[in-house]
Amino acid sequence: MFKLIISVFAFLLLSACSAQYPNQQVKGEQFPSISGESLEKQNVSIPNDFKSAKTLLLLGYKQDSQFDIDRWLIGLDMAGVSIPTYELPIIAGMAPRMFSTFIDNGMRKGIPKELWGGVITIYKDGDAVQKFTGNESPNNSRVVLINSSGEILYFYDRGFSVDALNKLKENIK
Repeated sequence: MFKLIISVFAFLLLSACSAQYPNQQVKGEQFPSISGESLEKQNVSIPNDFKSAKTLLLLGYKQDSQFDIDRWLIGLDMAGVSIPTYELPIIAGMAPRMFSTFIDNGMRKGIPKELWGGVITIYKDGDAVQKFTGNESPNNSRVVLINSSGEILYFYDRGFSVDALNKLKENIK
């Protein structure tokens, strides 16, 4: 019985991620108004709740995109970049929403508690965000630099590179 439940759960998760959207170039556009919940269980409205001159969003569409996000975080730290930065797991589909507590608790187990405020999970608006940026090559994170009004100042979706980090740094200045 347990194997059947796991199989159904896996099928639902896989089928929920089946919508494919071509990658978009969204620099200069307004980041969509979305909402999510931090791992600290705080509701967050994006971009409305971000009042800093510049905020960096690292969007991940699959669990495997965490590797790319980690490379970006290490690169940002090594380069001395210190602006508000948030990881946004973007999880589209109805099935994942039904298991959001299970998914979020799993993330809490793997992320130090002091970092929970910087991880905002997006369920309800997940499909809209993926459609906005595109979700081809879903293992690559989407690196989005926004200003205080939500305008996208920098966008990159091809996986971490030093050149991309340097271009991001130029846009942060």
